[in-house]
Amino acid sequence: MSSSVRSIRVACCQLHPILGDGRANAERTRDAIKGAVEAGARLIVLPELATTGYVFDSEDQARTAAQESEGALQTWAEEAARGDALVVGGFAELDAAGDLYNAAAVVDASGTLAIYRKTHLWGTERELFTAGEAIPPVVDTRVGPIGVGVCYDMFFPELTRGLALRGAEIIVMPTNAPRGSNGAGVRDNIGVSIARAAAHVNRVFVAVCDRWGSERGVEWVGRSLIADPEGDLIAEPPGDREQVLFADCELALARNKRWAGTSNDAFDDRRPEHYELD
Repeated sequence: MSSSVRSIRVACCQLHPILGDGRANAERTRDAIKGAVEAGARLIVLPELATTGYVFDSEDQARTAAQESEGALQTWAEEAARGDALVVGGFAELDAAGDLYNAAAVVDASGTLAIYRKTHLWGTERELFTAGEAIPPVVDTRVGPIGVGVCYDMFFPELTRGLALRGAEIIVMPTNAPRGSNGAGVRDNIGVSIARAAAHVNRVFVAVCDRWGSERGVEWVGRSLIADPEGDLIAEPPGDREQVLFADCELALARNKRWAGTSNDAFDDRRPEHYELD
């Protein structure tokens, strides 16, 4: 599906999900999508586990939350239809076999286009969720090819490089980033640097949608951002507050892999035969 759109408005909706309250989270995500669509956004990103919250105290609690939020994706599709938009958001997926996943869905007016199950599980996620086994998708959409990962996936350059090599013009990462212990400001958070580096070395746009607030003693840093193919921030991380970030992105710029002002090409200059891979 090729895109005739030269520039699209991207929105990252930094929200505060309520742990285990599927109804409240469905309303929050619905209202966020509605507001972003009304502001002209064509690609709308929601946080990781936006439908459930994050700090579960048991697998049973996570399963119950997943079941209670099953209708959220349909609501996202209905709101996306108001503006011919796409939504990428995190949710807890309970599949037909009974396996629980930390997942992200790509949704438009027609329904769910793709579901990605988080490959790299962080900390206690491994006690609750099954790790995804499928290659992270590049979804061909009406606004362009979108690469999808979730949070900790960003810290593996092989994953973001793979998405870019398979044609992603923007990499989208629903995220829940806990506040670090080093006291660094949100703009100095290492995750911000990694997202900017991924954009820069792959010559793609990157949209990270974090959450904010506190949940069972965990503080969330609020490092939502949008970076351009130079790695520059075109929407800054807001920190500990609710905010929708907007940026107008000409995704076709990500097809040019040349470093600005040089004859070098980020992809053509690769020499993979010299890289030792597992």
